[in-house]
Amino acid sequence: MPIEIVVVPCLQDNYAYLVRDSDRGTVALIDAPEAGAIEAALEARGWDLGAILVTHHHDDHVAGVARLRERYGAKVVGAAADRDRLPPLDREVAEGDTGGAGGFAAEVIDVPGHTRGHIAYYFPEAKALFSADSLMAMGCGRLFEGTAAEMWASLSKLAALPPDTRVYSGHEYTESNLRFAEALDPEHPPLAARAAAIRSARAAGRDTMGATLAEERATNPFLRAAEPALKARLGMEGAPDAEVFAEIRRRKDVF
Repeated sequence: MPIEIVVVPCLQDNYAYLVRDSDRGTVALIDAPEAGAIEAALEARGWDLGAILVTHHHDDHVAGVARLRERYGAKVVGAAADRDRLPPLDREVAEGDTGGAGGFAAEVIDVPGHTRGHIAYYFPEAKALFSADSLMAMGCGRLFEGTAAEMWASLSKLAALPPDTRVYSGHEYTESNLRFAEALDPEHPPLAARAAAIRSARAAGRDTMGATLAEERATNPFLRAAEPALKARLGMEGAPDAEVFAEIRRRKDVF
């Protein structure tokens, strides 16, 4: 199933994603931070909207749902566990379910940590992961509701997907996350090449989405919490991985 992915900048630094099944012409949306930018992207391509796949309840991910549902008649999909905080759902899903409509096969992955009910959507045929505010480019979301142990388990689950999976997250925080990674472990060799690519993209006004999981595993400090070299740099040799992750998250929170 050939899939086309369109990154739609929204609000100040949010992203929504249009995912089109080229064979059937059906389109799904991942999150709806605002309606206007998404409507413009659809209109520019002459596309209709069949489904809205919601990752979590925060307003900067769902504010546009009602208007888009009314205009396009799109079906709204979201986590059953968070139904009381999400817009009204046409389909409630949980881990192991297939989310989407109109021919899409997105696997639902439960990723608590940023919020209790956060889910991610993985399209295996497209090798694409829409992780919103769980796994982010060079970072991860703040722990607003979950624990460090929960977020570490969620990130570990995502990191176990195929290494050529491309990651599409909810915000353009990559350059800020990069600065933290460089400050945390400045001599880590894989950082240099990715740093150059990220800074070049941002200088040209391009987004930084779509890095592979292999790149994230090598450079994202939150995915490196199990590495002995990073543990040693933090003075945490032999510490449990989740504790190392918690320390990295603590340092990022005050960076």
